[in-house]
This record gives sequence, C-alpha cells and structure tokens, in this order.
Amino acid sequence: MSTATIASAGFTLAGNYPEADPASGLEDTLRLFEFAEEIGLQVAGIRQRHLERGVSSALTFLAAATQRTERIRLETAVVPLGYETPFRLAEDFGTVDALSDGRLNVGVSSSAPHGTLLRHLGRIEDEAAIDPYVLIGRFLEALEGHALGADIPTPYGPQTPRVQPHIAGLRDRVWLGGGSARSVRWAAEQGLKLLLGNITAAAGADAFEAAQRIHIDDYYAHFAGTGTPAVGVERVILPIDSATSDQRERYAAFAESRQARTEQPTNGHLFQRDLFGSADEIVERLASDPAIDGRTELRIALPYALSLDDYRQILSDIRHAVLPRLGWVPATAALASAAA
Repeated sequence: MSTATIASAGFTLAGNYPEADPASGLEDTLRLFEFAEEIGLQVAGIRQRHLERGVSSALTFLAAATQRTERIRLETAVVPLGYETPFRLAEDFGTVDALSDGRLNVGVSSSAPHGTLLRHLGRIEDEAAIDPYVLIGRFLEALEGHALGADIPTPYGPQTPRVQPHIAGLRDRVWLGGGSARSVRWAAEQGLKLLLGNITAAAGADAFEAAQRIHIDDYYAHFAGTGTPAVGVERVILPIDSATSDQRERYAAFAESRQARTEQPTNGHLFQRDLFGSADEIVERLASDPAIDGRTELRIALPYALSLDDYRQILSDIRHAVLPRLGWVPATAALASAAA
C-alpha cells in the first residue's frame, strides 16, 4: 500500500435548516466555516440546492462568510449554470471575491436540477435548448472583463463598459464540477480546474476510484491554458473515534442506506462507497485510493441534515487523526499550534 499525500483539504456541505427556522441553520453553517478555519483546513465549500431546505444561493451565503473568516478559501460547490444569466453571475462572483480579498473558488456546473418543476418560474424567453457549455463559455467571457464597446456616459464620467467588478485572474479560479467524459475533457481544454463528486461515469472501470483515476489522467493529458491545472475529489468520510454511541449509530445507518448503490453501475455511472469507521480504517482506504496521488485536493463531503456538533466531531477527527498521517499540514503553522 502506497501512502498518499494530501496537500490541501477542505469540506463541502449543503447548509440544511429547519423549515420554520432557516436562520438558525444558516448561522450554524457560518459557525462551521469559522471552525474549519480555526483547525487549519484550506477550503470551505457550500453546495447550491434548489427546492430543498439548504443553501439555494451559494454566493449570497459566501458573502456573509467573507465577513466571518479571514484566511480559508471559500468555494461554491457548485452553482448550476442552467438557471443563471452568465454576466449577472460573473458580477456576483466578482463582488464576493472582492469582499473575500481574493479567497473565492468559482465552482460551477452545466446542470439544471429540477428543471421540469422550475421551468414555469423562469424567464419566458430563456433558451431552454441551449447547450449548457455555451452558457459556461459566456460566463467565462464575462469573467475575463473585455470591453463590450466604446466608453459609455455614467454619473461618474465616461467608463469602459465591461462586467464589474473586474477581478484580474478570477477566470483562472474557475472549477468545473464534472464526472462525465465530456465535462472532464471540456474543463481541461478550457484551462479550468476540476471538481469530481461522488458519482462518476464508469469510463470502462468496475470501481469508482479507478474510474476517477481515468478521468483525472485524461484531464491532465488534455489541459490547455495559462493557469495551473488542479483536481479536487469529494469523499464522504465518517470517523467514529471520538463519536458518541448515538453518532456512531446514525453514521452507520447513513452509510448502510447508501451501500447498495455502490455495488454495481447504474446507467453507466459508479457511486463512491462512504468511508465509515475508525481513523485507521479511513487512513488505509485513502492511502490506497488511486485518485489521491499527492496533488489531488480532498473535499470532505459532509452528509445532509446533521447537527453542528456532528459536523465538528467529523471534521475534528479527520483533521487530527486522519489527515496528518497522509502528509497533510494545516493552512499555517499558527493554525496548527492553535488546533493542537
């Protein structure tokens, strides 16, 4: 068994909340972002979920997180482009990145979840059949901030019309959420970074991790761009070393409920098996994971609808008992001392 090195680690979650009290759930998620920074994780990510009791506007949430954190990178994981107007989304990303002092990871995908349910609430003139990769292309162009014409008059005098705020280099921090052969290749050819989740196209492989390795190799082989290629992979990790008996039972039930889907491909897709168990067991699985090779970034995918105490226990166990054994070090030496 080879020992993997994890150079960067973070987490992502949906930010769930009670139906009658969304404020409490959102506040708990902000506190978790603060906690993750305190223990030295490099990235804190938020999923964007529609028609569910979770964060439905990732950038709005991250705007708040910029005022509660100072160092940790903030990530959208991911914003589905299918519902967005490209230039407006670029404006929002630029605004939040400015508020964060350049700490934003721009995570997007080509999807439009719950499209049938939401179609009648969208813009009437929307191009329903437009290729989602065309939308992403327009979004990237908006981020680049090219002049859209001659100077225009404004209350502040003549200005060059371009998407504002313009953040130089923000396009190089775009991560495409993928898993299909097309999305992986497209990300590489456009010079984007790549986020891989817990579902992947089989790519001729029988095991989830082996399939992801194939996609990762294809990405690096075809990367073209001036930026630095990067891949992040999600892993659902449920350590039990410091868990209470109640937490162990709930984590075990969660992992068991998802086990069947991992046992054979479904419509050409493979599902990751959750990493549930002791720190020793989790370290062994991560160390033998072919997708984690020393440059792949780790994203701990936190289950839905757990409590803040549950999430803190999970992240704390991983930070102290798992990651250091795989070559990871906290974001700064100061954070390492504070978390010890």
